[in-house]
Amino acid sequence: MTLIQSIIVYLLAPLLGLLFWIFVAYMIFSWLIAFNIVNLKNPAMAQIYGVIRRICDPILDPIRKVIPPLGGLDMAFLVVVLGLSWIRGYVVPILYNAAG
Repeated sequence: MTLIQSIIVYLLAPLLGLLFWIFVAYMIFSWLIAFNIVNLKNPAMAQIYGVIRRICDPILDPIRKVIPPLGGLDMAFLVVVLGLSWIRGYVVPILYNAAG
């Protein structure tokens, strides 16, 4: 295994997986907040949600400018989650095979 393959396997793929799950957590938090299950007056919840938002919003904001919400649903989540899945399932194996 070359150095580039090691970086892809041990750094890039896990980071993409972690980013995917952070977006899923952001989506679930937004639903829980919308249905008043989670209250942001709780400092712990507000802090967790703030950290997740600081990670996700810089990625979602440019997509939200191009794709507006459709019937109250944020389509930017769908674009990002599908994009991350495609990168993890298709692009990373191609990069791995091209490096070796």
